[in-house]
Amino acid sequence: QVQLVESGGGLVQSGGSLRLSCAASGSIFTIYAMNWYRQAPGKQRELVAAITSGGSPNYVDSVKGRFTISRDNAKNTVYLQMNSLKPEDTAVYYCNAFIKSGPGSSPTNRYWGQGTQVTVSS
Repeated sequence: QVQLVESGGGLVQSGGSLRLSCAASGSIFTIYAMNWYRQAPGKQRELVAAITSGGSPNYVDSVKGRFTISRDNAKNTVYLQMNSLKPEDTAVYYCNAFIKSGPGSSPTNRYWGQGTQVTVSS
């Protein structure tokens, strides 16, 4: 089995910073793309940032220039550095990853973390 565990959420004032971490553990052979999503109350979950296994990032327009996604493949961990936070960034943040559990014909599945709350006060 595979688990994703997020940490680093909390309450911060507008303009502040937070760093989220998401560590994968369990039966891991290869981790492909790793992503951060968020879901605000009453809204659909949206993709915020993504990073390929080779380290190429992509961002939703609303966070470009403020958020940075990175990964440490040796630690099976993805990070989201969030700067210049705004009240509209308030949401539960989820990481997800596409993970192959073994060599050869072993499957690649999509896994989700439990979520971490980020609250930005004005």
